[in-house]
Amino acid sequence: MEADGALSLGALERELRAAVAADERRERENAAKLRALRQRVPSYQEFRDIVLASHLKPLEKKDKMDKRRNVLWNPCAAHTKAPQTSDVEIPQELDQLPGTSAEFYRDWRRCLKSGKEKYQLLLELGGKALGRIFQADLGFGLLGEFLTVLAENVCHEDRDAILQILQSLSGTKRFRLNMDLLSESEKESSRDLFRKLQSMSRDSWTAGHPSGPAGCGAEREAHLVDSSLEKEAEEERIVMELMKRYQVN
Repeated sequence: MEADGALSLGALERELRAAVAADERRERENAAKLRALRQRVPSYQEFRDIVLASHLKPLEKKDKMDKRRNVLWNPCAAHTKAPQTSDVEIPQELDQLPGTSAEFYRDWRRCLKSGKEKYQLLLELGGKALGRIFQADLGFGLLGEFLTVLAENVCHEDRDAILQILQSLSGTKRFRLNMDLLSESEKESSRDLFRKLQSMSRDSWTAGHPSGPAGCGAEREAHLVDSSLEKEAEEERIVMELMKRYQVN
């Protein structure tokens, strides 16, 4: 009983810390937005940069540049350099996948340094988990970063997973507002992503349905073709619906 109680208290404490961190981030970003408006920044990109850098703090007097400190500058960096491999994996510093928006935002900013690593994290979480994490709020700028990462790394094997991710993100609160705040480069990444998804669909159909020889297996082959056509039509319908949600013409 005590063990169960301790476990429940630990879970509540983690949830409370995550909620406090999320509130602090939201207040910090809102303050940065107001500050950017007061400064009358000339472009959306500068406005966006100010908000994304809202977590940074200026150096204090005690932070002298010539003072050497034996502290690891990047807490997420590995102590030893491992040889690079062709398969990109999530850094070992992420001992577990993020379960809240605050944890995701922390890991996304601090521990994931390349687009490949960020792409892998999105796939590892999947559409269902991402929809749950960002059900209440999708942090400012994240949607554009997601679209850019997906567009740069999408491959045919991940097509279904990416469609699920896009569906889940489109169901989060303030999705339309996040779409309106996309930069021009992020909008182009969105268009590029859907172009690639459509191209993969056509390539899959061509590769999977070559002209087969006539014979006793023709009837069975025709049935398989009909089933594939139905599946392909459903996938195409999903892509077209998502293109409307993501304002891709």
